[in-house]
Amino acid sequence: MTAIDRTSPITLNFRFTLADGSEVLSTFDSGPASLSLGEGKFGSAIEDRLIGLEAGAKASFELAAGEAFGPHYAELVETIDRRELPAETALEPGSVLTFTAPDGGSFSGQLVEVRDDAVVLDFNHPLAGKALRFDVEIL
Repeated sequence: MTAIDRTSPITLNFRFTLADGSEVLSTFDSGPASLSLGEGKFGSAIEDRLIGLEAGAKASFELAAGEAFGPHYAELVETIDRRELPAETALEPGSVLTFTAPDGGSFSGQLVEVRDDAVVLDFNHPLAGKALRFDVEIL
């Protein structure tokens, strides 16, 4: 068996859970994921933990707050006037709104709070600043 290196194509099952044990994302029930390390599917902190594992390996890793998806930046939480949003926009806390960037790309923010005249959006990754457990099975 060959150990995983920085450019290995791999097929794996994985699970992310928060410190309280709640599951965030898992492929164990839906089917495995296939990817090549170095493509950016996982951040470097996660990929580093896969290096050296072989087919059949099962492992669990603790990732410190902010290690996997970066720190939570307060400056990426913004208050926007409700009039700047299309009238038909559903405003449910927890929902994700997508916006078009000046260059034509898109970016998303999670709706944190709905006020009478404004909304508060968090443009950080939803797992930014959180400690996570990463369980993996290399297939």
